[in-house]
This record gives sequence, structure tokens and C-alpha cells, in this order.
Amino acid sequence: MLAISQLNFIKGIFSSWYSRYTSKVFPQKSFRILCFIFSVVFTLAWASPSLTLSQRTTEILWDTYGIPHIYAKDTPNAFKAFGWAQMQSHGNLLLRLYGQARGRAAEYWGEKYLESDQWVLTMKVPERSRSWYKAQTPAFRRYLDAFAAGVNAYAKEHPDLIDDEVKVVLPVKSEDVLAHLQRVLNFTFVVSPEQIAGITDAEQKPGSNGWAIAPKKSATGNAMLLANPHLPWTDLFLWYEAQINAPGIDAYGATLVGIPVLAIAFNDNLGWTHTVNTHDGWDTYQLKLADKGYRFDGQVRPFQTETLSLKIKQKDGTLREQPLIVKSSVHGPVVSEKDGKVLALRVVGLDRPGVLEQWWDMARAKNLSQFETALKRLQLPMFTVMYADRAGNIMHLFNGQVPMRQEGDFEYWQGIIPGDTSKTLWTKIHPYQDLPRVLNPKSGWLQNANDPPWTTTFPPVIKADNFPPYMAPRHMYFRAQRSAKMLAEDPKITFDEMIAYKHSTRMELADRILDDLISAAQNQGSELAKRAAKVLAAWDRQANADSKGAVLFATWAEEIDPDQAFSQPWNENSPRTTPKGLANPASAVATLEAAAAKVEKAYGNLDVAWGEVFRVRYGNVDLPANGGEGKLGIFRVLNFVPNSDGRFQSFGGDSYIAAIEFSNPVRAMALTSYGNATQPNSPHKGDQLQMFAQQKLHPVWRNMKEIKAHLAERKEL
Repeated sequence: MLAISQLNFIKGIFSSWYSRYTSKVFPQKSFRILCFIFSVVFTLAWASPSLTLSQRTTEILWDTYGIPHIYAKDTPNAFKAFGWAQMQSHGNLLLRLYGQARGRAAEYWGEKYLESDQWVLTMKVPERSRSWYKAQTPAFRRYLDAFAAGVNAYAKEHPDLIDDEVKVVLPVKSEDVLAHLQRVLNFTFVVSPEQIAGITDAEQKPGSNGWAIAPKKSATGNAMLLANPHLPWTDLFLWYEAQINAPGIDAYGATLVGIPVLAIAFNDNLGWTHTVNTHDGWDTYQLKLADKGYRFDGQVRPFQTETLSLKIKQKDGTLREQPLIVKSSVHGPVVSEKDGKVLALRVVGLDRPGVLEQWWDMARAKNLSQFETALKRLQLPMFTVMYADRAGNIMHLFNGQVPMRQEGDFEYWQGIIPGDTSKTLWTKIHPYQDLPRVLNPKSGWLQNANDPPWTTTFPPVIKADNFPPYMAPRHMYFRAQRSAKMLAEDPKITFDEMIAYKHSTRMELADRILDDLISAAQNQGSELAKRAAKVLAAWDRQANADSKGAVLFATWAEEIDPDQAFSQPWNENSPRTTPKGLANPASAVATLEAAAAKVEKAYGNLDVAWGEVFRVRYGNVDLPANGGEGKLGIFRVLNFVPNSDGRFQSFGGDSYIAAIEFSNPVRAMALTSYGNATQPNSPHKGDQLQMFAQQKLHPVWRNMKEIKAHLAERKEL
């Protein structure tokens, strides 16, 4: 940026020129006015922070957390720089993900990727990526080409920083980016092979929290937004934090590695986050076989069949070829053929190639109207949208491509659907105006913690009875109840309080049932049960690192049947206070005795600290954990897997956090739990984990002065 003395010098020249010549040579008043305007515009152009050196060229400014701040002279160069930046931070991972999206990972890296290739090819991801590329607008096609060029340029300049085994993926093409997008959105989030196989472990599903707070609920009178996705800390689920500044855009946020635009973001005027919504965008149809085909509306139709050749790399480096027969019905590809039972899969969004451009335009929007114009394209197959802006608007949208179905409720469509009739075959999706949406509720707050849209605020604004019964289920689990409780009970929320609430580890489940459990154990339990009750009575009902009693309670909770445990089951007329109470005190006490014996045997005492048993581990970092499973009603989600030593290690949960206040200037704090890089040479692999364990966020630096004050590296492209 030009110094003040330089600006004053330029302004002096124009003032002198204006006064000396315009009145004498060109006495016309209109011309003198034009000259004055020209001088002002020229001076302001030089003075403008947006026209710094870094926007007359293209630069990546890396801050001390490894976050790239891209200042580009135009949009194609912004995309190129983002491709470069992702390679510097995640090059090995990005190339491996693109190799899998091609359906050639087994050819590149061996047998363990065979099932991945079979899934990708059966879903026709590579083939569709080529048609999606052709369907892009000419401008956005150039942007995708530029992103791929940035990936390839980094690989060419820094071959020594990329693992040899992933270089086989190079050069990357735009079609690879779109194939990866499909694999992530349509064939992991909307539906995955595990879902089709009936593997429905709730704790391994992607999740999220999202808040939008209106000025009337904010202590400062500014709208606020909380973004908090919960994803596994590995593979295609990793977040990448960045800022993109180019003509027409200055957005900060995060995206999944390999995605060329920000998926969760904010700018000076507005911001949004996503949560995984209770969206049903896929169905499996059971086909009735007949004459080498299948029955449909009283006729026999032939399968469409294609034979592909899979190549599988052997340990000696040779390639083994294996045929893959892909069969499809009018519903979609056949995904299972067992014991004469044939299942075909139908998935939304495969005819909607504009996801990336929609996200890009959401980040460029300057107000609610522009933002919703982008949303109304309905290119994004799923995810709730939680929105807030400088004007004070807050919005919750149950976003997604919801099939228009002729019959059945949400539960019906979770099962296997008869595939012999067109009555069950959906071909259209609901338009934007049909989707559950809340704008500026009287409560002043909106929340979503993967619950259906009916419970986004209280008093309720949208009623489930006004929507098709298949739109979304009816329930409100403990984490969502905890979320709503924190918002409802605080009349004026400060920015710091919002962050503190985000890190809350209080177990809503304990608040509903613990008093009854303690009483029952004290009155009718064994000596062990009474000792356990004493520990639970002293417990703070939180899952902080030093919380004693949390391990015992969580062990007990793991053994109960939540559908049978409560004397008062969940009731949609009392959605935030039910379920509660013990249905069978004697059984609960017996379970507590067993849990106490297990804890005492494993850890030596009943009041072992939570952080001694539950650990935050990433790379070589090992720290006491705080937070836990959402089913316990904990807002700060951490998912764990057991270790061989009897302890538990984090594998997912809170992954990206952003707290934003639409003040002037915008105030923001953020964190990428595991750091902003995975490359072996990077100092940012796991470097934010200490802050994560301490329930801290890092400041978001968005203006040039802040970025330069925390500059670690600079790259001009």
C-alpha cells in the first residue's frame, strides 16, 4: 500500500493541476467538474487498500497458523493460487483423493483401494465428471482449469515435497476436481456404501452445530454466527481454512481438501455455515427379476449393462486386470445382488453440476437477496444453511434436493422400496419455496445440531404438519436440546459467551436422569453402587479433562437402552424437557454396579478424571481430552475409538470452528482442530491441537495490516 506521504504528494499534484489549468484553459463549469471527479477517483484508487501491490499481482500470504490469504489480480488467478495453496498444505492427500475419484486408486496403490474403485465406477463418477465439466458456464470452466493449473504448477516446482507414489495422479485435470466433488457430496454425505450395507453407527456419521443470533439477542446489537462441523479427522473429511481476496470477493472460511471454493464462509456483509440435515436424498429399490430383466409397471425391462476393466497393482508392481460389470435399472445402478434379491440405488443431485459456482456466488453475495438468489438454484444436494448478516437478518434453511414422493412418511423411505412400479420412482425435487425456512424469528436465535428443522427455534415457527411427512422426521436429541437451552436461557449473548457456549461439555443426559439414578443407587444398591452414587453426586456433570465421575456415567450410559430407559419418553409437545426419569430404577442400579466394576478394574478407582481416559491425539500430539459423544447431550462433540491400553483416542468431532460477529469491522475467531496441513514437512500439522485442548480459538486476520504483522511466508504467482 502507498504511504500517506505518497498519497499526499499525488493529491497535491492534482490540486495544483486543477487550480492552475482548469479555470483558465477550460472555463466551462461542466468540464471543471469532470476534472475534479477524475482527480478524486484517481487519488482514491491509489489510496484504496483493495488495490495494494498484492492485487496488482497475485500473492499467497501465509500466516503463522499456516492459513493462506490469497490476494489475486483476477478470479482465474485466485483459483490458481488456491490450487497451489492446497498442494502446499495437503499435496499428498489431495492427489490421493483425486486418484480415488478417478476410480483408479487400486491401479495406482494396490488391492486395499479395490472396493473404493468399484463404488466410484459403479456410481459412474468419472464419466459424469466429464459431462459436468462441459455443463459449467464458460467462466467457471476457466476457473476450474485455473485451480487444476495451480495444483500442477506446485507439483512441477516442488517435486521433492510430494511423495513419489502419488505423483502418478499428475497432471490433475478439472474433471478430477468435479469427480472428487461428486464422491464427497453425492456418494459420501448423501449416501455411502456403509449406509447401503446397513451400517448405521450414529457416532460415525458426519455431524455439526450451527447458530445464528439476531441483534435483539446479541449484547452488542450485532448479528452473530457460529459454524461448527463435526467430521472425522482424516481422509476426505479434512477442512482447509483460507481467505480469498480478488475483484468482487473477500471471503474467509473453510472447505474440504480438494474442493476449489469455500464451503463455509463469511465476508464483510454476511456469512453462512452448514449442518448435516435430516435429509433423505437416496433410496434403494428392490427389483423383481424376470426373463433376465426386471418388472416395472407390468412390463419386463432389460438391464443396461456395461463391462469395465479394473486394474489392480500387485506387490511386485505388475497390474492384474479384473472385470467390473455395472448393471443399471431405470432407478439407477444395481448395488447389491444376493440370494436373488437385487437392489438398485437412486441418488439426488446427479443432474446438478453447478454446486461449486453456487458456493462461489454465495461467498460473493453482499446481502440476503443476492445470497438467496444463489441458494434458489438448489445445486447443493443437502445441508442446512444457517445464515447471518450485517443488516441483522438471520435465517435457517432446510436446504437440499428433496425428492417429490407420492406416498409414505420419512420412516417408510428409510427402508427398501418396491421397485416394480413408477408410483415409488421419484423424478422431481421440491422447489426452493417448498423447503422449511425461518427468517428473523421473534426469539432472536436459530440453532441446528443435526435435528429436524421443526426445532430450530422456540417458540416454533414452522410446523411439521404443514409439510409432506417424508420431508424430515420428528425428534430432538439431547445435543440439540442442550443447544437450544443455552440460547434460550441467555437474554443477551456476548461474542465471548458464544465461544464459551460452543465449548460446553455439560451432559444434558445427566441433567435428565442423574438425580433419579443417584437416589435409586443410594436406596437400593450394593456397597459398590452406593460408592458409585457418591462419585456421581460430586461430579460437575461435565466432560472436562479434570471432571471426575464423567467416565463412570458415560460407561453406564453406554449400556442402557435409550428407548427403554426413561419413564417419560420424548414428546414433541415438550421437545426440550423430554425424555426424562428412570423407567426401571432396579435395572438402572444393576447397570451402574456393572459399570462401576468395569471402571474400577480398568482404571483403579471410580473417580478417574475424564482426560486420563479420553485423549486428544493427532500425529505425535497426545493431550487430555474434553468433550464427548453427542448422544450424551454434549455440545462440544468429540468421537473416540478404544486403544489397546484401555484408553480412548479421538478420531473425529469438532473439526472447524468459526465464531463471527458482524460488527464494523467484522470480528471473528476460528480454529481448525488438527491444524491446516498434512504434508510431512509442514509445521502446521497438529499445531492447533493444543489450543483445541485448551478450548481456545485463534484470531482471524483479514486485513493487510494484521496479515503482515503475522506473516510467515509470501509467495508471488
